[in-house]
This record gives sequence, C-alpha cells and structure tokens, in this order.
Amino acid sequence: MESVTRGYGFLENFLSKQRTRIANELMPHIKREKILDIGCGTVPYFLIQADFKERHGIDPNAKNKTYNGIHLHRNNIKNGGILPFPSNNFDVVTMLAVVEHLDPKSVTKLLSETKRVLKPNGRLIITTPTPASDSILKLMASLGVVSKIEIEDHKLLYSREVLINCMNNAGFKEMRFGHFEFFLNSWAYADK
Repeated sequence: MESVTRGYGFLENFLSKQRTRIANELMPHIKREKILDIGCGTVPYFLIQADFKERHGIDPNAKNKTYNGIHLHRNNIKNGGILPFPSNNFDVVTMLAVVEHLDPKSVTKLLSETKRVLKPNGRLIITTPTPASDSILKLMASLGVVSKIEIEDHKLLYSREVLINCMNNAGFKEMRFGHFEFFLNSWAYADK
C-alpha cells in the first residue's frame, strides 16, 4: 500500500486503518449516499474503504481528478475557506487526523462550512490526537515510527473541551466523544 501521509513512519498505514475503523463504527445507521473526507491526502485510504455511492475528498495536496471512483478536489482547507460544494449535499463529512494541522482560528469557520454542506441529520466525524499524546508523538516521530513531517505540522492538539467549544460555535448541538489507541487519540461526532 502507498504511504497514506506525507513523510514516512512505519506505523502510518496501521494508524490510518485504525482511524478508518473508528469512523466506520461511528456511522452504523447512516444513509450511504454521499460522503466528503476533508484532508483526504494524496492517497485517500479512508475513501477507498468507504462504502458510499458517491465519494469526495478534499485536500491542499490532492490533484483535481477521479481516483478509484473517488472525486478528489484540491483546496486549501488550512485557511478555513469555503468548501466548493452546495449546501445540504453530504450524508457524512469526515476529518480524520486533520484539525490538529489547521490554524486554530480557522477551525470554527471550517466546521461551520462542514455543517452547511451536510444534509439535515447528516453526521460530522472527527479524529484527532489528544494533548496528552504530544510528547509521545514527538518521540515516535524522531524514531521513524510516525511521520516527522506530519507531527511537525501540528498547530494544536485539541482537548475535548476546546473541540466542544469549536463545534458549538459552528452551530453543532448534538455531539458525542470518546477515545481510542490507549487514550492517545480522540473521536467526536456531531449530527446536523
């Protein structure tokens, strides 16, 4: 399998599989029509595995093309810009290991855009490292276990409270949270 991240880390593909497993567990009753993965990367591993009729990925490093039936869109989400999709368009929007790479000032704006493009009753799913994992991730990056490029690109590791605040400010009201990988990563979902 091609590398799913920038840089190298021998656990990156395994960790991508874990995020995929968590995301799939968080949408058991979701209609499987249209999905958008924000920050899908150049190899959209999660979308390749996703069982949806229409799959879209957006990433600043993606090429505007169709890849394995997935519509990839190049867009600089790092600045919290407008998503190039109509309102009420997706059943699910995912952001797997993405928010920690964004300028904290732009996260609420991007989450508001996410809410806009979700269909009524659509679901937003987020995974992100916890603040407690920071020193562990830096050590793992120095040893080549995870991608040094990805870890050095972290802007903020979100606590549950900060993520709740961002989601509330974006207009989400119904949220659930949990942890995986020995409490080093967290997941959150919110329904529109």
